[in-house]
Amino acid sequence: MRTIKLAYPHTLILDELPETAAAIGFFDGIHKGHQKVIRTAVNEAKSRNMESAVITFHPHPSVVLKKDIQHVQYITPLREKQEILQQLGVDRLYIITFNKELSSLEPQTFIDHFIINLNIKFLVAGFDYTYGHKGKGNMQVIHEHSRRLFDVTVIDKVQSGDLKISSTRIRELLKSGQIGEANELLGRPLVIRGIVKEGDKRGREIGYPTANLEIDSDALLPKIGVYAVKVRFKNEVYEGMASLGYNPTFTLDRDEPIIEVNIFDYNNDLYGEELVLEWHQYMREEIKFNSAEKLIEQIEKDEEQIRNYFGSVCNGH
Repeated sequence: MRTIKLAYPHTLILDELPETAAAIGFFDGIHKGHQKVIRTAVNEAKSRNMESAVITFHPHPSVVLKKDIQHVQYITPLREKQEILQQLGVDRLYIITFNKELSSLEPQTFIDHFIINLNIKFLVAGFDYTYGHKGKGNMQVIHEHSRRLFDVTVIDKVQSGDLKISSTRIRELLKSGQIGEANELLGRPLVIRGIVKEGDKRGREIGYPTANLEIDSDALLPKIGVYAVKVRFKNEVYEGMASLGYNPTFTLDRDEPIIEVNIFDYNNDLYGEELVLEWHQYMREEIKFNSAEKLIEQIEKDEEQIRNYFGSVCNGH
């Protein structure tokens, strides 16, 4: 997959671009609803013998449009988004810089510049996709802006139960620790990756060595607590437990939560390595213990419960 970063005005030359079927949207999370939009474009590209593309934006529009929001955390930060789109068979990814200039374009200018001039011949979007200044362009009027130079398919809302699958709903589930439900809507486990950094080695002293992860500040973290996780490292997958929190038993003044992972049945040094964490189940909230002994007692229970959890999942119960 080729990744192409664009801003307004871009300098790509129409005649040098392949005819393309594209999905357009912000696609944070690339949940089951987004996947339907993207797969429709990929399948259409194959049947028309074209390239497939995803057109997305960075940063999130709210960073530009809302004065009180300086920084957004994403269910799928850019790198994660790229990995998933590659797996979905997308040929090219256009990332458009969302800034004041882009937000003030008239709908027709936006379509001329970022659809027609990118040689998009077939466009797929969700029913609620909007474009142009103040979102005046939408899927009801896009045919007027297409100048009959491309076809449009609109994907209706995808539901789970009675509710639309949305990034907002997934964020709420993650914040409340309902990781299983969030994963169901994503169609895969939530993934957060990080580099193992030097910690205070207290885990090793109590018999549970942990890898402390340095996480991209763009990654949305779930609710504080203890989780059943799987750890992907060098083409191997391990089971383990992750503590996301402030480590209150030993630390009083931590500003930012940290992620500490104990990988079951693994003892090698991981400093400087990148681990990919799959978050499978919220087990309990973070607790401040009166002693290291009480903490060890609880960790032993956590390990037993998490091993049982993965055992029952693997056995299909």
